Amino acid sequence: MIRGFYTILGSERARMVVFLTWVVVYGVAQGLAMLTLVPIVEHLLTGDLSAAAAWLWPLAVLVVICAVSAYVQSLKGMTMALYAMRMLHHRLGDHMVTLPLGWFTRDRVGDVSQIAVKGTMFVGSTGAHYITPVVVNTVSSVVVVIGICFFDWRIGLLMVAGTLLLMYVGKLSSSFLAKSEGRKRAEAVKVNNRVLEFARCQAVLRAFGDSDSAHKPLADALGQQARVGKSMLWRSILGILLNGLSVQVVFSAVLALGAWLAVAGHIEPALLIAVFGLAARFFGPIGELAELGSTLRMSTDEINRITGVLDTDRMPAPEQPAPITEPGAVELDGVAFGYETGAQVLRDVSLRARPGTMTALVGPSGSGKSTIFRLIARFYDVDGGVVKVGGVDVREQETGALMGQLSQVFQDVYLFDDTLWENIKLGRPDASDDEIRAAAETAGVTSIVDRLPDGWHTVVGEGGSALSGGERQRVSIARALLKDAPIVLFDEATSALDPENESHVAESIRRLADRSTVLVIAHKLSTVIAADQIVVLDDQGGVDDIGTHDELLTRGGRYTEFWNQRTAAAGWTLTPSA
Repeated sequence: MIRGFYTILGSERARMVVFLTWVVVYGVAQGLAMLTLVPIVEHLLTGDLSAAAAWLWPLAVLVVICAVSAYVQSLKGMTMALYAMRMLHHRLGDHMVTLPLGWFTRDRVGDVSQIAVKGTMFVGSTGAHYITPVVVNTVSSVVVVIGICFFDWRIGLLMVAGTLLLMYVGKLSSSFLAKSEGRKRAEAVKVNNRVLEFARCQAVLRAFGDSDSAHKPLADALGQQARVGKSMLWRSILGILLNGLSVQVVFSAVLALGAWLAVAGHIEPALLIAVFGLAARFFGPIGELAELGSTLRMSTDEINRITGVLDTDRMPAPEQPAPITEPGAVELDGVAFGYETGAQVLRDVSLRARPGTMTALVGPSGSGKSTIFRLIARFYDVDGGVVKVGGVDVREQETGALMGQLSQVFQDVYLFDDTLWENIKLGRPDASDDEIRAAAETAGVTSIVDRLPDGWHTVVGEGGSALSGGERQRVSIARALLKDAPIVLFDEATSALDPENESHVAESIRRLADRSTVLVIAHKLSTVIAADQIVVLDDQGGVDDIGTHDELLTRGGRYTEFWNQRTAAAGWTLTPSA
């Protein structure tokens, strides 16, 4: 837990070092103060009041040290916890922008959202309330056990053995809770996802299911969460009972040994009574540690999840980035890649898109078209071969320099919960108003503005929920036009548009091709014919053929099959039945 906190604080670790120093001083002073009670009680029982009074001065000094260190460590701990809570989101954000984009899967995004909310609260409560009792009780208990060994080594040795036993039992009881805690968190993530799904997908749920079936997935998730929570509660009770029983067993063993030593004449009764009092005080902190076991386990697990994100390797960056040698050029040379080990998506893919040309990628579903785009944008690093953008291996470029060369229009467009104007301006924040309007006009966004209640200042909602899929696509194209990057990647860019507005997309592609290198995943015949070269992928993730439309038709093969299927589909008509 402390190591995780140390990682979270990053460059501000000195705050924790100072805090822990005061906590250790507090624990040592508390342990020594308890030890001074032994000679005081012993001398009082034997009637030596002057000797007992002599020990009051060290006790008074230790009490003052305890009071001062308790106050200072409390202040330092609260300050450290508040600082950690305040900067945790910044640390997570700063680190995540350096991670490979392929890291951000749907499950990972859910985990990060849980960490950002629940994890922050655990960090604050742990730093402010849990580190101090754990460290103080542990340190003071160690000091007491060492001190008792000087008074009577036999009782001290038994207490050492008892402490080791209690540590083992505490670890065992925490393990009871560990599995349930992991399952509980997993079920909480599922419930969150089901709630969001239930809220966002009401149209689908109502269209394809009755009320009972629509509620069933959410109800099942809530029911499973309740069952896991009940299991966790029983495991927690079992752990508390086990810890409490073990403490009483060890304390009873100390009492039995002390009684036998007194009866056998191996220890003075006055000293034994004082040691018994110290032992009773010793088992108080041990019991408190046992009670904190389950809470500590949950805090530690949550902190480990945070540090797991912070410890994720960053996208490798070159120490000396290579300068661009061929602006607008894209090349893949012998590229091999798979999302999972042993399952390759691309095999020995080689292609080159010359600056200022348009390249269309065609092929069956699963042939790796979108994967090629992700590798060009360095969402992932290749397993073999080289991907070059601007004439330079993407691994030898800074992320900012690489992304500055690319504009991307994907099939799934995300718009921020802001105005339509600001969503387009995101393509180039320093663009002028005239440039924004020109890009919007070319992409067909102006017609959207005319029907919106507040025009350009209409808030489009989270993810662009106020717009249709085709309208979101046009906003994304306007972003690409505004960015005016040397290379543009269109991933299924025309799939969500109706025929009336397809001309806007065709015009956008033409305008971009005049000034940029365009790579497009295309199924529409007009887009394919307009390409300077066509790359045909097979269903094994390899390149079947490359050429112009006429060259590929002449050679036959997969492209001819593709073309015949599309032209046949284009000629279909609906006729009424007899």
